[in-house]
Amino acid sequence: MSKPHILMPGRMMDLVVQRLDDAFTLHKLWEAEDQEAAIAAVADKVEGIATGGHRRVDGDFMSRFPNLKIVSNFGVGYDTVDAAWAGKHGIYVTNTPDVLTDEVADTTLGLLLMTVRQLSETERYLRAGRWEKEGAFPLTQNTLRERKVGILGLGRIGKAIAHRLEAFGSPIAYHGRNKQSDVPYRYYDNLVEMARDVDILISVAPGGASTHHLISTDVFNALGPQGVLINVGRGSVVDEQALIAALKEERLFSAGLDVFEHEPKVPAELMAMERVVLLPHVGSASIHTRNLMGQLVVDNITSFFEKGKPLTPVAETPVS
Repeated sequence: MSKPHILMPGRMMDLVVQRLDDAFTLHKLWEAEDQEAAIAAVADKVEGIATGGHRRVDGDFMSRFPNLKIVSNFGVGYDTVDAAWAGKHGIYVTNTPDVLTDEVADTTLGLLLMTVRQLSETERYLRAGRWEKEGAFPLTQNTLRERKVGILGLGRIGKAIAHRLEAFGSPIAYHGRNKQSDVPYRYYDNLVEMARDVDILISVAPGGASTHHLISTDVFNALGPQGVLINVGRGSVVDEQALIAALKEERLFSAGLDVFEHEPKVPAELMAMERVVLLPHVGSASIHTRNLMGQLVVDNITSFFEKGKPLTPVAETPVS
């Protein structure tokens, strides 16, 4: 019996490549000199796609594979895959939830503390020899004490962040599409209103058209000159130019960002700002967690071809 054919548009971690190569007929598109010719040669054979966000897997791309049944995505966010189109055509899309929740939540708290207490700035002060020459670093203006936190996107990761913040004694509110009955936090159906009532806004929102530039000038003005923005969701949720303007004009105190609009490009204006803390999208970037994510990519494909259903299908699929 022949093995199902799986297409991998861009190189993924070795664990995924090796295990899919062992169990399936894997087509490594990134190795082909002529990718269009490579696609044409296997288009009618491909039943699965394994992707890590290297290219957009949209309807035009998926329609080239008439026997496509599943797209297994590396990551919780799947905005590079047109899941709605896939659902309309009976194709599963999967992601990798749960296995990275704790790692991202831990990173978020680290980024929050670095930003609020200006820890990156204080370390640079020490490394530059300024402590010895100029004396103690000035007292920081912000603190987590008596600071209210608003979370945009109270999903698995948002809840894990909120749970950790409870240990700090931080009052927590949240904004999302719907109020959740199983959480004790205050719900706001309007993001600007929540921003006006909190001191720190943490975005864990997914990307896509519905959240594009959801955090912009109105939100920054509502947070105010002592407000802090933390973004660990998707860079497209934040209007970066509006953020830069708010920081330059001191309408916002600081920002801690792990994600950006046009990764890996980061605006020079942000990199030049002392108070801003910037991380290169490392929220889940530990070997332990990335291995679990990679294995789930493999397990979703394996489960589909062995049992007819993947382990973690996204909400939009399958519909047809």
